[in-house]
Amino acid sequence: MSASDTFAQDNSATGEAMPPVVTTYEFNSRDALLRFLRAGLATAITDGLFAIVLSIGFYDSTFSRLFQGVASTLVGSSAFTGGARTTALGVLMHCGVAFGWSAVFVFLVMRSARIRRMLSSRFGTFKVASVYGPAIWLVMSLVVIPVLLRRPPPISVRWWIQLVGHFPFVGMPIVASASRRATRSENAAA
Repeated sequence: MSASDTFAQDNSATGEAMPPVVTTYEFNSRDALLRFLRAGLATAITDGLFAIVLSIGFYDSTFSRLFQGVASTLVGSSAFTGGARTTALGVLMHCGVAFGWSAVFVFLVMRSARIRRMLSSRFGTFKVASVYGPAIWLVMSLVVIPVLLRRPPPISVRWWIQLVGHFPFVGMPIVASASRRATRSENAAA
């Protein structure tokens, strides 16, 4: 039975049919794992390249400084003098966040018929990614990072660039990679 399958329940007291109930989409664990891995890897690479290009090409920074900045959210300002160790920690944290948000999205696709319908609509991947990518930036920049740093976020031009950039460089790789097979499977079943 797929997510698009519905059935009407009979209300025995009145004899009326109740509204259709959408069943949960059945994913096997291998399929969910492949979606998760594909989305996490694509997002870690795409978003990482976006951040590197911005940092080196536009913000006159370095690869190490970028990822030491990421690490500083956990270890504080000492990350900037930690050399290769804190650079590596920052890269691992970046990848962990990419895989974490990919896992959230795969879970949402598995559980939400509404998201699956949106994905299978015309330009569905773009629609969902245009919401999911910026939503990730909003949660990370307005909740997660301020809680870790114990200070409010600076809302600057860079913040707005990240907000817009999270659509193509975070939302698109997650949504396109994690949902590609789901929409094909559901379209074939329909």
